[in-house]
Amino acid sequence: MSQVNTVRGPSDSAELGRTYMHDAVAKLRALARQGVRTIVDPTVVGLGRYIPNIQRVAEHLPELNIVAATGLYTYDDVPFFFHYRGPALDAIVGAAVPDPMVDMFVKDIEEGIADTGVRAGLLECAIDRQGLTRGVERVMRTVAKAHRRTGVPITVHTHPGSEAGLHVKRVMCDEEGVRPDRIVLGHSGDSTDVEHLTGLAEEGFVLGMDRFGINLETTSQDASCYIDWIDLNLMAALPQWHHLHIEKDVLPYVRERGVTEKMITEMLVEVPRRYFENVEPY
Repeated sequence: MSQVNTVRGPSDSAELGRTYMHDAVAKLRALARQGVRTIVDPTVVGLGRYIPNIQRVAEHLPELNIVAATGLYTYDDVPFFFHYRGPALDAIVGAAVPDPMVDMFVKDIEEGIADTGVRAGLLECAIDRQGLTRGVERVMRTVAKAHRRTGVPITVHTHPGSEAGLHVKRVMCDEEGVRPDRIVLGHSGDSTDVEHLTGLAEEGFVLGMDRFGINLETTSQDASCYIDWIDLNLMAALPQWHHLHIEKDVLPYVRERGVTEKMITEMLVEVPRRYFENVEPY
């Protein structure tokens, strides 16, 4: 088994139990009472990550593991700080300049995020309908390099309607050498293109079905991060968007349609366990 970095410290992957892979830290006590042992909070730079808040939640919920993330979330450009650092200088100096983002992400994983002591347990980047912009590609490659140095798995916000997963495959897997089984393609459930999703699954990717309860056209950003606060008037139109929806509504629905307990355990326990195991550089 492997050790997974959580907000309270390393945890054995065999002890993760039922795991929700795309959650924010709010109203979680009832979730723990349902038997959920672990949640993954993919809030990174660009989404308002503030680890002290998550630490305070973890202190009050000792029965729940919280896995924090590192990475950078953009659909377009990188922050201005990086405009004249790393690869942006290649043409000026006539040589390849290492990207400081890689060391930043590795430090978050190996030493801790800022001065909190909380080590990130996964990496995140994003690609949306804007496509593979220069900034998006740069972040993808730095996340891939940080993954290769640490072995920590990756989640990618994707836009399946534009088949963004194919860009992830080319850039991160074919060119940067990341194994597809180390990547969750987030928001795959936004698409009903079974042929496209099946092709990605057959390549080895983990498909993130993570927006249950948003029974409208999905919001433009990740449905669970701090930046995505939603006006109370809109929340009234999303009555099923809450942490208990999976256990209360979704699992009974799929059971009635032939999904077995073994299949549910595979999706909610075994797939996350394997995803967080084998965390070795390569």
